[in-house]
Amino acid sequence: MGTKTVDETGAATKADEDRAAVSGADEAPEAPRAADEETAKTESPVEDGEAAAEDGATAAEPGPTGVGQGAGAVVSAGLGIVSLTGSWVGTVASARESLVGQLSTSSSSDVATLIEKGYGNAWQATALWGGVFALVALIVGVVVLARPAFGTPGRPQAPWIKSVSWAGVALGVIGLLLAVLKYTDVLLGLPSAS
Repeated sequence: MGTKTVDETGAATKADEDRAAVSGADEAPEAPRAADEETAKTESPVEDGEAAAEDGATAAEPGPTGVGQGAGAVVSAGLGIVSLTGSWVGTVASARESLVGQLSTSSSSDVATLIEKGYGNAWQATALWGGVFALVALIVGVVVLARPAFGTPGRPQAPWIKSVSWAGVALGVIGLLLAVLKYTDVLLGLPSAS
């Protein structure tokens, strides 16, 4: 099979030429294929680099990540809790009002004036600062919930951001309601002197 028939002149016979043509046809596609692979190897890093650069440009495009909205939601909920539990500012304001009330009254003042100046104003200062924190919590929560309407269309807000924002809004509303009730003496009003 692998032998060639050579005639007297040293030339190959027609059958051998046909076999060589067939086997050459089988090898011919491999040579261009090998050349294509070498070309692909040399061009591949450039194309891969361009593709990676395009992917990097797509990934590096500035877009809303939701970090600010998440932070706003947490701040809203935190301020709502502070409005209900009290803050350092409210405590200091209450102590200051109590001190001012004690300084402005004398020992000869009647009991109603002592209660009003010594405790009533302090109670109202605490309620006022609680109301301020509740109002800020409410505003921040509403802004975070309304933000997607003014942002990138088709980019939904994360569910946890919505949940925490709604919690901040709810705590803000409750804190504001309690602050108004405390300030107007409807809730836990001062005792009467009589």
